[in-house]
Amino acid sequence: MLDSLLYPVRALGRYALLIARAFSSIGEIRTYWTNLSNQMVRIGIDSIPIVALAAAFSGAVLTVQTAYQLETPFIPKSIIGSIVAPSIMLELGAVIAGFILAGRVGARIAAELGTMRVSEQIDAIEVMGLNSIGFLILPRVLAGIIMFPVLYVVSCIVGIGTGIGVGHFGGFLSASEFLDGARQFFKLLDPFIGLIKSVTFGFIITSIACYKGYYTGGGAVGVGDSTTEAAVLSCVFILVADLIVAMLLL
Repeated sequence: MLDSLLYPVRALGRYALLIARAFSSIGEIRTYWTNLSNQMVRIGIDSIPIVALAAAFSGAVLTVQTAYQLETPFIPKSIIGSIVAPSIMLELGAVIAGFILAGRVGARIAAELGTMRVSEQIDAIEVMGLNSIGFLILPRVLAGIIMFPVLYVVSCIVGIGTGIGVGHFGGFLSASEFLDGARQFFKLLDPFIGLIKSVTFGFIITSIACYKGYYTGGGAVGVGDSTTEAAVLSCVFILVADLIVAMLLL
């Protein structure tokens, strides 16, 4: 019973030590520059299509549902743009992308590192004299921190653009009315908060996945468990971080 109660504390301590050791080797990043570049492509560039697809449907659905709920002559149609654009910049652009990338990026990282652990490739890296934590974990976490804001910007552009298109061609409101409403209630703080969320989510997803993968044990079953736990925990902590950022900055 006591071990079960102390397990989360031990896990948190081991996670904190792992990330601290990873960032303590940031001075050696030139040694791992190629690995960092590859991870930026795999985490960021390769994720653009799925993030854009999710953002497009999110923007479209939000526009249609908002138009349905505000179908009254007493409310100007431009209010749809005033609701859709901030909602995407403040919440949907970062959170939906985070959920998708928790499955795509987080699960992949955990599976990669877990496979390397059970096949003793990480031990081989250590034997070669390389810092396995700096070589494997730091580039992945940095790539997530750098590329997730890029994906957030893509998500916002595609989501708002799709909302404009669906509103216009669906006959709900013209593109100019949508943009007038979006400009009327635009706050510079909205995209700023969204960028902070995206950086936070990028760190959460990649660091949790690296932790779960690096400490995988138990062969193929252990790799599967680590992959599942990385995706689930990432989604849970994305929700927690989303609430904390909103409470602190709004």
